[in-house]
Amino acid sequence: MRKLIENFPNQLREALDIANASQLSPKQNIQNIVITGLGGSGIGGTIISELVAGDCPVPVLINKDYFLPAFVNSNTLVIISSYSGNTEETLEAMQQALNKKAQIVCITSGGKVEEIAEQNKLDVIKIPGGNPPRSCIGYSLVQLIKVFVHFGFAKVSVLTEVKNAIDLLEKENKSIISESERIAKLLLNKIPVIYSLGSCEGVSVRFRQQINENSKMLCWHHVFPEMNHNELVGWTTKNDHLVVLTFRTSFDYKRTQKRFEVCKQVFEKYCSGVYDINAKGNSKTEQFFYLINIGDWISLILAELKGIDPVEVNIIDHLKKELSKF
Repeated sequence: MRKLIENFPNQLREALDIANASQLSPKQNIQNIVITGLGGSGIGGTIISELVAGDCPVPVLINKDYFLPAFVNSNTLVIISSYSGNTEETLEAMQQALNKKAQIVCITSGGKVEEIAEQNKLDVIKIPGGNPPRSCIGYSLVQLIKVFVHFGFAKVSVLTEVKNAIDLLEKENKSIISESERIAKLLLNKIPVIYSLGSCEGVSVRFRQQINENSKMLCWHHVFPEMNHNELVGWTTKNDHLVVLTFRTSFDYKRTQKRFEVCKQVFEKYCSGVYDINAKGNSKTEQFFYLINIGDWISLILAELKGIDPVEVNIIDHLKKELSKF
């Protein structure tokens, strides 16, 4: 896993090459978009929806289940995102998309998704396989950007911003690792509470997933301003096992920033510490990839501090084995 995280800038570079070489069908009166996928394959959908929120003129829905919503029809762009190509929930949703005659683009390394796509002459962007899906978010997220740009739902400049993100990550590599080591030590034997300020919830969800899978720890996340209307009331008891981490960008709304500053005083009263992770970069794209990378490093270093294998997901393998009996 360490080598995969170290290679993240090169993964983004390779992902751009794949995106530039991909050939997609022309746009045909797309009125809404559904991105269907789960886990490491699905989180890219959440992130791209936030990345293009200010430019995309049609609704974008992220589906993480077996079933597509009833509105899907021939004017829907359904993006099938499955790294392995064998995710059972995604395969079932894919069949529904075919039945509804949706416009379909597949992002996968192979498997049944590729087979079905070839049988039905669907657009496929193939990415390298053989690694844990969560370690390949660079491949899948860049392809999502490519699809949105191709169909006119994101600015072409976003692809240039990915190039800038690569330069940023390489330039900041040592400081990213240093900060990750500092934060990982603070999180050891603690329960992380992850907050983001609206503009990058997908990235904070990604970090939670990495803590779960790489570090083998439970944690939770919430987002401002929504948490001000519910979870904030739960901060009434001192618990030194809790540590609050916030993912901050320069695009956080000023009123939301003020909300956090007020709430921070409450958190500090009831937990063992509150720590901000401030994104670097000039664009939202750069800042998102920066936060993804530092979150990955934190989760890896936590695993190493705990002396555990960040790659193994035995409990998920057990679940799949049990499901295969039905």
